[in-house]
Amino acid sequence: MKAVNAILEKTKGDRWIWLIIILLSLISILAVYSATGTLAYKHGETVEKLLLTKHLIFVVMGIGMIYISHLLDYKYYAGISKVLMIVTIPLLFYTLVFGASLNEASRWVKIPIIGLTFQTSDLAKLALITFLARMLTRKQENIKDVKKAFVPIMGSVLIVFILIALANLSTALMLFGVSILLLIIGRISIKQIAIVCAGGLVLLLLVVFLGPRRDTYKSRINSFLHPELQNSDKTYQADQAKIALAAGGIFGKGPGNSIQRNFLPHPYSDFIFAIIVEEYGLVGALVIIVLYLVLLYRCVRIVTQSPKAFGALLAAGLSFSLTIQAFANMAVAVGLGPVTGVPLPLVSMGGTSMIFTSIAFGIILSVSRDVEENNKKVVVGEIPAMA
Repeated sequence: MKAVNAILEKTKGDRWIWLIIILLSLISILAVYSATGTLAYKHGETVEKLLLTKHLIFVVMGIGMIYISHLLDYKYYAGISKVLMIVTIPLLFYTLVFGASLNEASRWVKIPIIGLTFQTSDLAKLALITFLARMLTRKQENIKDVKKAFVPIMGSVLIVFILIALANLSTALMLFGVSILLLIIGRISIKQIAIVCAGGLVLLLLVVFLGPRRDTYKSRINSFLHPELQNSDKTYQADQAKIALAAGGIFGKGPGNSIQRNFLPHPYSDFIFAIIVEEYGLVGALVIIVLYLVLLYRCVRIVTQSPKAFGALLAAGLSFSLTIQAFANMAVAVGLGPVTGVPLPLVSMGGTSMIFTSIAFGIILSVSRDVEENNKKVVVGEIPAMA
């Protein structure tokens, strides 16, 4: 009990965000437990063994990473971001050339000795957002200068975008969108942002029409825009997800009673929201949506109250990334977007996604902790330094 009390005493940051983390983690365990029946059968294992040896361990590790990350003063992430970018760009290139290929996409690198696969785009998202927050903060005095601010900032965005887009277009587009939002908050001129968007559009067209996965991208876009003209193989995942949604009704079939988990290719990751709706109905869907909306609201409060520019930009970038990814996953599940491989943050099964999502939550809570400490200083009459 003393150890638990000591941990609780050191736990700081927004209590609502901590509550959302716990709730999403519990939902994740229940949903993945239900959705992994087919996967366990394919591996010749019980669901309990597969869950306990993989997902549950990563959930616990994730909460541990959140706790450790939130204890570290967020200002240290400015220096860490530079190191991360130096590592990330060569690692993304290495992944494209030598990475493990699945569905014609090289997104994973196998870690030596332990044999686990590592999705480098998860690291790239964290690295680019923290690096942009650092650069935008340091370049504020020359923020309108093309050579001193625009070129170095946008160079990093476009390089990471193209390296991710060649294998994972959906993740690259979401990261590019978050980068644009950060540029707007960071006071980059609208004219320069328009140039960036134009450059991003050119790169996007090159990837879609000339990239190594051009046939896959064209097929998914055509299947989304004209499903009636496609054969059943092209729309299979979307069709099975729609069946799950329709079967769920208002209150769902109940925990563990999903039928479509046996037909959806990735019910425990990309389409876990469809399984949640099938088992918990419209009520369950609304709970998930509300949790992410409350998360965004609490993060916006942190951004507006942060006394430091770096903290505000850091919290904004990471919160936008998490919520945009969440709603992109849900949009695909309900048929509002073409099929992508984007997981639901803190809910979907996936080791590297869980770990880096947890670190992002930890950094947001670190900024929140700083806001709390500065608010206490104001209450006792001290004035925090502004930056």
